[in-house]
Amino acid sequence: MRFTAVITKEGKWYIAHCVELGVVSQGKTIEEAQANLKEAVELCIESFGREDLLYPFEVAIGE
Repeated sequence: MRFTAVITKEGKWYIAHCVELGVVSQGKTIEEAQANLKEAVELCIESFGREDLLYPFEVAIGE
């Protein structure tokens, strides 16, 4: 599966956020934040039951 991550720096930490799942992790380096986020996403996906589905959808926002 492929996901999108946004990484920001807050103080001395890099905060990594998986956009699609809302999973967040952190690290002292970008690489550590990426690795920690990957592990957190894997654990999140493993916790899904067989009936859970992940799918894209769109929402209309004003005009």
